[in-house]
Parts: sequence; C-alpha cells; structure tokens
Amino acid sequence: MKTRYLAILAMAAGAGIGGLAVQSLHAEGKPQAYVIVEVDVANQDAYLKEYVPSAGKILRENGATYLARGGKTASIEGDAPKRIVVLSFDSIEKAQAAFNSEAYRENRKIGLKYAKFRIFAIEAVSP
Repeated sequence: MKTRYLAILAMAAGAGIGGLAVQSLHAEGKPQAYVIVEVDVANQDAYLKEYVPSAGKILRENGATYLARGGKTASIEGDAPKRIVVLSFDSIEKAQAAFNSEAYRENRKIGLKYAKFRIFAIEAVSP
C-alpha cells in the first residue's frame, strides 16, 4: 500500500517538475532582438552632451546592451548612414517597451532638436 502512494507521489512530483521545465524552456525560447538606430546628427556637440548620456542610461535601465555605438561605418552597397547604434535586448517586446517608455519618449524630445532618427528592431535567428 505504501509503495502505491509512493509511486503516485513520485509521478505527481515528476509531472510538476516537468511542467516547470517546459514553462522555463518556453520563457527561454523567445529570440533575442537587435535594435538598429540610424542617426543623422545636425549638432554633434549638443547631441553628445544633452541627449546621448541620458538616452544611454534609460535604455540600459530597460535591458539594452550596446553592441556598437557611433563607430566607423563602411558602405558595402548603397550610402552608409552617418551614425549607427546597435543594441541587443532579451526580446523584441522588451525592445519596444524600452523605446516606448515614458522616460525615453521625454528624452527623445531633446534628441530630436539635434538629430533625425530611424529606429527598427529585428528578432535574432535561432542557433
């Protein structure tokens, strides 16, 4: 009789652990996202002084990791953008939330005084 209860308890525990594992794998299964920002800066000094530090802080607080930021660009085909920023996020939803946050939208008003932006996100491919 005790063996029967022990077997039922073991099966229930296994089902519970299996359910948690599936849920964990599903959460980990969302693809990472990359955000590409093309920037046409009209006033470099003001842009770097008034906008960049606070924008960087806000985006990092919202999960961004900078992969490239204003470095040298080279055209492979077509015209190269003047300035590019590449960020990574845990998911495309987190990227959208960061750029739609109240703090970022308020700070963006400052950035728009000195530059034009083109911002888009793409999901990473699964390895």
